[in-house]
Amino acid sequence: AFFANKVEHESRHCNGKGLQRPGSSSFDRVYTANQNCGHAYPTFLAVLWCAGLLCSQAPAAFAGLMYLFVRQKYFVGYLGERTQSTPGYLFGKRIILFLFLMSVAGILNYYLVFFFGSDFEIHIKTITSAISPLLLIP
Repeated sequence: AFFANKVEHESRHCNGKGLQRPGSSSFDRVYTANQNCGHAYPTFLAVLWCAGLLCSQAPAAFAGLMYLFVRQKYFVGYLGERTQSTPGYLFGKRIILFLFLMSVAGILNYYLVFFFGSDFEIHIKTITSAISPLLLIP
């Protein structure tokens, strides 16, 4: 909602009726940042859901909240110079990777239980709970 509000505000600021503003670099930056964030959310939701369901809910929820704050940082950084959005983008990639690895660990644990009867769920939850605060390190 914040991103859409910024696009609408910038659209009104440029004194036009449609979303196409040729020559308005500020509108282009806001619109592009909004599109980038919109395209990244389906991937984020898929890995967040899988990590929470298959591995551990608390670290997945923590990583999800961190991702939302990082996307906010990316969006605001994109409104300035494009190089200001790079830290938010890289930080977001690291969080997506963490959630993906949590999902893979959960899937591997399922197959270990199914085929060998070995359950490493407690170990995986302990490791992910210990690693999730490391996401705060820039």
